[in-house]
Amino acid sequence: MRTAVFKSYKNGYFTFWFENGEELVFEEVHPRVLKQYDLKNDKSYIDKSFRITFVEDFEDEDEDFVIYRVESLKPL
Repeated sequence: MRTAVFKSYKNGYFTFWFENGEELVFEEVHPRVLKQYDLKNDKSYIDKSFRITFVEDFEDEDEDFVIYRVESLKPL
């Protein structure tokens, strides 16, 4: 788990900033997470810190193409 701040949801992409200054854009969020935290619609989560677990899903045909998926979030 890493610490990250939720910054935005736009056009199907979830943006988080990590403690090391890295920004990651996630295309997918586990449905269980979205059930707990309505990141798409609830603006109160913007700029909130979370402990985040995510996976990198490499496409079989193109190893340079990665989809990042949030697996779990825990508010700090």
